[in-house]
Amino acid sequence: MTTILSTEEANNILDGAEEIYSAADITEVLNQLATDITAVLSDQNPVVLCIMNGAVIFSGQLLPLLKFPLSFDYLHATRYNNTTQGGQISWKMAPQQNFEGRVVLVLDDVLDEGITLAAIREKVMGDDGAKAFYSAVLVDKAIGKRKPFQADFVGLTIPNRYVFGFGMDIHGAWRNLPAIYAIKNQI
Repeated sequence: MTTILSTEEANNILDGAEEIYSAADITEVLNQLATDITAVLSDQNPVVLCIMNGAVIFSGQLLPLLKFPLSFDYLHATRYNNTTQGGQISWKMAPQQNFEGRVVLVLDDVLDEGITLAAIREKVMGDDGAKAFYSAVLVDKAIGKRKPFQADFVGLTIPNRYVFGFGMDIHGAWRNLPAIYAIKNQI
């Protein structure tokens, strides 16, 4: 069941959280990611996919920094559904683009366990026939174990704590924060 926070509950979570990356840190990282992605993909005319909902702010800030032609689309696949624990992948919306023979760059907010991005890669490369697959994540969570997927471009590394802000939510709230926060105690 989805938990919806009251304004008071959301404010209490933010008040008790720790800022781990500032808005200035994120701006610096976005510029570096754009430079790195441009160096690899500027002559590829890729299809860029935003994974909704978490990567919408990341994508919206990164795309204007990419100075090369690209196509844009989105998909909605999630394991969280406004909770703090991942579960089964839920495929909510498939992309509308044709990937046959194309280079695909997937943008995601956080690389947690790598399960969702591994499944997306398998679908894009296998079922959809893409020529190449790249991924960029704003944050890679240090979970202390091997992941089935590693991102090609990583902005920041975060501790194995629940984080929110800059597109990432806590019970559906606080995606709109310009910085990244970690809760002090698991909810």
